[in-house]
Order: sequence, then structure tokens, then C-alpha cells
Amino acid sequence: MEAWVEESARLTKPEKIVYCDGSEAENQAILQEMLKKGDSFRLNEKTYPNCYLHRSDPSDVARTEHLTFICTPNKEEVGPTNNWMDPEGAKFKIGKLLDGAMRGRTMYVVPYIMGPVDSPISKIGVEVTDSPYVVANMRIMCRMGKVAQDKLGSSKDFVPGLHSVGDLDPLRRYIAHFPEERLIWSVGSGYGGNALLGKKCFALRIASYMARQQGWMAEHMLILGLESPGGKVTYMAAAFPSACGKTNLAMMVSALESQGYKVWTVGDDIAWMKIGADGYLHAINPESGFFGVAPGTSRKTNPNVMDAVKSNAIFTNTGLTVENEPWWEGIGGEPPAGLITWRGEKWDPSKGVAAQPNSRYTVLARQSPSISPKWEAPEGVPISAFIFGGRRARLAPLVYQAFNWQHGVFVGATMASETTAATTGDVGVTRRDPMAMLPFCGYNMADYFEHWLEMGKKIPNPPKIFHVNWFRKGADGKFLWPGYGENVRVLKWILERVEGRGEARETPIGYVPTRTGLALDGLKISPEALDELFGVNGDDWESDLADSREFLAKFGEKLPSELRKEHEAVVGRFQKSVPA
Repeated sequence: MEAWVEESARLTKPEKIVYCDGSEAENQAILQEMLKKGDSFRLNEKTYPNCYLHRSDPSDVARTEHLTFICTPNKEEVGPTNNWMDPEGAKFKIGKLLDGAMRGRTMYVVPYIMGPVDSPISKIGVEVTDSPYVVANMRIMCRMGKVAQDKLGSSKDFVPGLHSVGDLDPLRRYIAHFPEERLIWSVGSGYGGNALLGKKCFALRIASYMARQQGWMAEHMLILGLESPGGKVTYMAAAFPSACGKTNLAMMVSALESQGYKVWTVGDDIAWMKIGADGYLHAINPESGFFGVAPGTSRKTNPNVMDAVKSNAIFTNTGLTVENEPWWEGIGGEPPAGLITWRGEKWDPSKGVAAQPNSRYTVLARQSPSISPKWEAPEGVPISAFIFGGRRARLAPLVYQAFNWQHGVFVGATMASETTAATTGDVGVTRRDPMAMLPFCGYNMADYFEHWLEMGKKIPNPPKIFHVNWFRKGADGKFLWPGYGENVRVLKWILERVEGRGEARETPIGYVPTRTGLALDGLKISPEALDELFGVNGDDWESDLADSREFLAKFGEKLPSELRKEHEAVVGRFQKSVPA
């Protein structure tokens, strides 16, 4: 590790080097450094003890996918859905930006563990950065400092990551991954996903490449445990694109808690999974914190996270009240008088939102009231179900089950979500996002699909695969399903299907609950709305299948033949279901 740190220092030329130990004293010193820079502020100590607000540069508020590269010798290795750069060319081009980038700054060396300290599934990374904000966030998101350095010892088995905020010029911003070297370089951004290199860069892009080589899985999935009456807990992992309620599902307050159904949070974003001795896929959450989107988070949508962020949290680009408390759109209630925007200006409704739409909170996972007693189990938790989901106003029923593993991989590979006006200005544009991994797969997605198919052959007790859609709308344009805590009713049906129970009818797309198959007691949903909620409309699916065929064609000859066969099979089932 020391040799690599020295090499990075020769390139970036920092004023001094600090090896982080992860202690509370060091954390307070780092937070003081943030305050000195003038872009961070201490929040109300009575209502938000040890909480801070950070404002990033307005040009640096989100992941920059168009500036994110996978660097391999052969362009075909990254496939049509990734940006490619030749490794030598990337090192020359980005190396020039990193040359002297830390002059006059401190280089912080952050050794960290992704996963529980003693888990055989965990991995070690070392990030060097010139950002105190990154250090403070990494301390929440990973097990960092002395604990990681002790575990690493003299071993060279770690993922190195070099990060500098540079000059924050968007034209001089790059996030580059070198999978063959397991190396990450990031320059020109201080934003979470671009700068907290343990998160998407290591835990998904580099880890997915490693997982394929080593026979495990690194997925963009939440992990939850559903406790049923009697105390048995069944674990599920779920992949959703953004704006589909991933964190809210992982931390759900169950509407059926009085009946004995409780949801436990293991993780809200990433799952690393290996086959256990019992023949099940065992999953760990490699992170130790939540880096969640603030807007839309409220007591109604996610009471657990609202409790968690009340202390020891970092808020990024939210609004600020006169009481020195964070505020964002959707937190509940009207904007208070004297509100300050994420840009540090007095809020004026004519000038847009107070909180940046991608504003964030960073908080320790263990602070959530819903955190599972097993969330740091070294062996991981056994996964019985995979759930894919998207935002589809007309197409997908509330829930359906794939016929088998291969069909389930097809369901995941063709999953899609419709954009919302809030994010694109264009409503209802369908975007394919296989397994919610489109921006995060560190190699050719055709090979990624093949890896899924191969894993299915190796797992003695593979998870059953399902698809959910909380966002189906009726003819009046209103949502047919209440969502939030009521989603536990769908999880209950999934649990029943895993156990060989649960009423279902066969449709061309998979098994859909019968009208009496789902626990609907206490809900006011008309029979007509239920028919619509569980409906499988051939005309709608015909156009979607044409679109998914076009998407899969992008991968050319590398696309596994099994997925072409599954596409043909579902088309054939629809043709058979239509009376001659």
C-alpha cells in the first residue's frame, strides 16, 4: 500500500500525506477542515446533533456517466452500453490532469473494507483523496482506517483508487476504471458517486468484473428480510432503476406489522453474493451507510431513514431553514419562511427548488430502526428471491413470477422504466436498464448476461425471480396501487410463492396472483382496478417486445442465445393466448 501511495504522491505532489485511522478524534478534525473551506456548515446541535450541510459546486451535483470510462485493451470487452478508453491513452490524458493536482493540499490515505470486517466475502480498497468531504463520507459508508489497514497488513490484494477534486472544471473531469489492474482514477469532481470510490466505482464496476472472474455476483440490489408470524425471516434482494423506491422498500414500515409481518433492512443499494455451503446464494451489504436521495423522503415515504438522519449525518445540497435544519421538497409541509437554497441564496419560488433534485444524506446504516440483526453477519444472508422492478404506467402488472431462472434472467435483462417529467422533461420515455446495472457494469453486458445464466447452473437452490411495478395507472391517470408500506402485501405473496404456496394464474409473461392470491384486507380497491392492476394486455406487450428485441440486438453475436430463445418464447405464448 505504501508503495502505491508514494507513486500517487509523486504524480499529484501534495503538500503533506495523512494516513487515516478512522477514529472519532480524526473525524472531528476532518469535519473542522470541511468547515474551514466555507462550503460546509454545522446544523442545529439540539435537533440534528453532529450533523453537517455541504454545498458542492453547481457544476458538480451528480454522477457524470458520459465522463465515466472503462479502460481495457480491447473495446469489445466493454460492450455497447459503456464508454471505452484505451488504458495507455487514458493514463496519459488523465495523468496530465492529475499531475500536480494536489499541490498545496493534503493527501488523505483512506484504507477501507467493503463488507463486514470478518466476512470472507469482503474486499479491501485504498482511496487517496484531497477532499475532507470524501474522507468524512467514506467513514460513514465503509469500515475505514486502522481496522482496514490491520486486515490488509503487507498484502497487495486491494483495489487502489486515486481521487482529486482538481479544479472542478467539467471539461477536465474523468472517472476511469482499469478492470485488469483493479484500479480507479477520478479527477475533477467532488460529488459522491464520482468521488466516494468505494461505492459505484469499486463495489459495482470493478467488483462486477472480479465477480465474473471468480464466480460470484456484485449487483445493484437492496437486501431485505421479511419476517413472518412465528419469527422466520426470508431474505430477498431487489434491483430497481432510480426513482422507483429502492431505499423506501429496503426500509419499509410494514402495513401488515399487526399480523406479524415485519421488514428488516440489510442494505439499500448493493449486494455481493457467493454460493454458501447450504446451496443458497449468500449476500452481504458491502457498505456501512446509506447515501440516499433526500427530495421525496418524508415521514410518510420512509420514517426509518427520517429517524436515522437526526444525528451523525452529512447532508449535501439540501435547503437550509432559519433554524439551521435541512429542508427539501417532499419532506412534508410548506416551505418555511427564510429558507436558504442549496446554492446559499434566499429562496424565491419563481427561481425553482430549494434543494438540488439530487441532494443527498449520508448516514450510518446501524442508525436505522429497521436495521437487521443479521446485517453484518460474516456469512451473509441466504437469498430466496430476486425482485426486478420499474416504473411502467400501462404495461407490467403489480407483480409476476418468472417461470424459471433462465426466463428470470430474460426478465431482468429487458427490464425498463419510464422517465418522469421531474427528471427529463419528457414523460413516459422507456429506458432499458438491465438488472438496474446499465451504468455500473464493468464489462460487456452480453457477457454479464452469460454470467447470470452460468450462475443459475451453479447455485443448488437459486432464488426465485419476480418483477414488480408499483406505478401502474388507471384510465384516469391515477396510481392503482397505494404503495409504500402496503408493498409488504406483494412481498408476502412472493414469500408464499417461494414456499410453494400463493395462488397464481399462468400468463404469457409469468405467474400473476389471482384476485384472492394477494392479501388485500383493509384496502379500498375496486374489482375493476384489481383487474387492471393484474392485467396482461397483449397489444401493450407487443410494442414492448419489439422495443426489447431492438435493445437486445445491440449486443450482436455476443448476446447469449438463451435470451433470444426466451424472447421468441414469450412472443409465441402471446400468439397462442389470442383466439384464432
